[in-house]
Amino acid sequence: MKSLRIAAFLAAVVLAACAVARGASGSMYTVRQKILVGGDGGWDYLVVDPNARRLYVTHGTRVEVFDADSLKPVGEIPKTAGVHGVALDPDLGRGFISNGKASSVTIFDLKTLRTIDEVHIRGENPDAILYDPASKRVFVFNGRSADATVLDPSTGATLQTIPLGGKPEFATSDLEGRVFVNIEDKSEVVALDSRKPAVATRWPLTPCEEPSGMAIDRAHRRLYIGCSNRLMAVLDTTSGRVIATVPIGAGVDANAFDPATGLAFSANGEGSLTVAHEESPGKFAAVSAPTQRGARTMALDEKTHRVFLVTAEYGPAPAPTADQPRPRPAILPGTFTILVAAP
Repeated sequence: MKSLRIAAFLAAVVLAACAVARGASGSMYTVRQKILVGGDGGWDYLVVDPNARRLYVTHGTRVEVFDADSLKPVGEIPKTAGVHGVALDPDLGRGFISNGKASSVTIFDLKTLRTIDEVHIRGENPDAILYDPASKRVFVFNGRSADATVLDPSTGATLQTIPLGGKPEFATSDLEGRVFVNIEDKSEVVALDSRKPAVATRWPLTPCEEPSGMAIDRAHRRLYIGCSNRLMAVLDTTSGRVIATVPIGAGVDANAFDPATGLAFSANGEGSLTVAHEESPGKFAAVSAPTQRGARTMALDEKTHRVFLVTAEYGPAPAPTADQPRPRPAILPGTFTILVAAP
């Protein structure tokens, strides 16, 4: 019976993907659940551990951890000032958290969630972070100092600092020795040789502006990149060319790709989730579903095909100042929420 249910689900997903490819007016993904978490502070990246069935959510000065199926809280990692991202090394059983305000990386135990160490790095404002299995190294991308710090995951020691020539945003790995990172202020992608480690090449992203989110289709060697000018650029990692662009909503900060369904996702802070599918080589169709204002980051659970997003309610923006001419609206305390989008 279980195999029949799985087969039925996959058949439904394929049919939905075909509907997108035909340019259907409705989206197959809608918000099915809203879980109020509460608490104060902003947020950034989410990460799903598909095998341990955990969802890591960065939130203010901590990482909150949930059961990926029930979404019940299972613990948290505290004292992560200005937290941005979480990287997982299942072989060592360790996780790594980038703390933007502290310019440090917190190392924690994946089973107990206890902090093992906090490593201070020279890079300023660490943002995106990933573990690359091919090189067995942790890469930390530092926004203010425009470089990448390479760490030994077993000791936390800095192995190398790689200048990137611009402000890095999100990054991903092909698991074969290359790490890709968006350079936001240059509108380009830098490819790193993760085993050296060093910059291997860089590719322009025209017409993409200010790239932020990034997801990878490893089988077909493509990157899906969210751009501030309401486009998702599709980049071929063999040729380095942008082979297509897909219209998306405003305020993107995260992308995802589901290898089982061939669907690419864009989380748009305006309050929408764009779902795209390649209908023929280099040609994509996309539809969007409403989410909630501020839901700009997300994580995909490849086992259940659910998309997790986070946001909160907003109050009015404070008055402009010389230092903050375009202030952001205030986050209302106690309204931090997880959204679950599913077919």
